[in-house]
Amino acid sequence: MSGIEPATLSKEHHRQVALKTPFHPRTSELNELNLWHRWRDYTVSDAYFSTALEYTALRNSTAVFDASPLTKHLITGPDALLFLNRLMTRDVAKVRPKRVAYSVWCDEDGQVIDDGTLFHISDGVYRLCSQERQANWLHRAAFGFDVAISEETHQVAALAVQGPTSATVLIKAGFDVSALKPFELNEFTFEAHKIQISRTGFTGDLGYEVFCPNPVALKLWDQLFSAGESYGIKPMGTHALEIARLEAGFVQAGVDFLPADHAIRAGRSRSPFELDLGRLVDFDKPFFNGRAALKAQADCGYPRQLLRLKVKGNKIAKDAYLYNERREHIGSVTSATWSPMLKQSIALASVNRELWSRSEHVIAEIYYQKELQWSRVNVSCEVIDGPFFDPPRRKQTPPARV
Repeated sequence: MSGIEPATLSKEHHRQVALKTPFHPRTSELNELNLWHRWRDYTVSDAYFSTALEYTALRNSTAVFDASPLTKHLITGPDALLFLNRLMTRDVAKVRPKRVAYSVWCDEDGQVIDDGTLFHISDGVYRLCSQERQANWLHRAAFGFDVAISEETHQVAALAVQGPTSATVLIKAGFDVSALKPFELNEFTFEAHKIQISRTGFTGDLGYEVFCPNPVALKLWDQLFSAGESYGIKPMGTHALEIARLEAGFVQAGVDFLPADHAIRAGRSRSPFELDLGRLVDFDKPFFNGRAALKAQADCGYPRQLLRLKVKGNKIAKDAYLYNERREHIGSVTSATWSPMLKQSIALASVNRELWSRSEHVIAEIYYQKELQWSRVNVSCEVIDGPFFDPPRRKQTPPARV
């Protein structure tokens, strides 16, 4: 991206196999390990110097993640609210201006197409951020509505500024976020450009997400890192973020569930209830995509259930098969890691509700390799409700100045 103006980028996009984010001149300098992966059109850092130390910065000071490849859709127009309320399972009318809402949207069978965050920037102006590209689906669903939909992924840069000192760093950098409550956003002026800062994130910690036009991205990065130098600010890659999102108990598209429009075989996609996201389904509002199918599930039950597991022992239960006490195969692990905060192996899993009840233990069959030899262990798992890690600072307003 270095040296390429947004207008040029849009014209030359087809000539580049992988793009560089607006922050690449800084992230590439800091990536001592030279570890990268492809996120949609862009290359992003997996780790800069040490996953363990980047995670430590997140939980003890401030960590900054380049979230620019996040797919961003701008939705505006007189029917923007009506359209979004028709599309999403939750009641978008309750999302006031300057608020952010986590939501899902489904196909006609009540299966999740994707999840994401909806930013109500101002009356009739929304930004929808998601893991997957949704432009085609949004345009098809918008038939008959007076709305304008545009993807602004390549024009808007994004940083996740997360950790216990994140508010302090942002305030020192000139952005007073002290009054922002969780899932609120505000607009600031930076270098004569408007930027939005929301109190949101994918880490389960105190944190903020900053959206800015590409031309001021590098100046914003420099100002944040200058302000955070004495607070131990560090860049963070996807490996550390993965540990954090699992500790928060967050699901991820393409990992913990297959988007409905990607599924080929029956039974591979999931409904909001099967992802423990039933709280996001509002049957009090008018018709929305998948309402009839979801109402049937709410009344009659659904086949699978998401579990959050504390796994006994020190082995990571990656892709482990799960069994009930009768040794019946009930499901499998979708995500797993070692939690530095809990000093515990943790996992997210999907299980068959007909073969497992809450009163039963879950047994994980874990395969691991050591010195070129594969071994198998069967360990018990504890099912927990809610996130594995949920510090009070995440909700405290104003945040503690550290």
